[in-house]
Amino acid sequence: MKIFGLGTPELILILVVFLLFFGKDKIPELARSIGKSFNALKDGFKEEKDSKSETEPSATNIKSIAKKK
Repeated sequence: MKIFGLGTPELILILVVFLLFFGKDKIPELARSIGKSFNALKDGFKEEKDSKSETEPSATNIKSIAKKK
């Protein structure tokens, strides 16, 4: 198993150091806050995409305007 070019022993070592650094009590809280951050980021990208699609005419709208003229 390779993730980012790291093998299983390296990943296990990183997880052990992470556990020692943060402690077993802080990891669930940290994971929860990271999850909330990712959800907020995803929602922000979705809102930006929706606002751009509302302000820019779509290809079907442009074709229907061209047919009317």
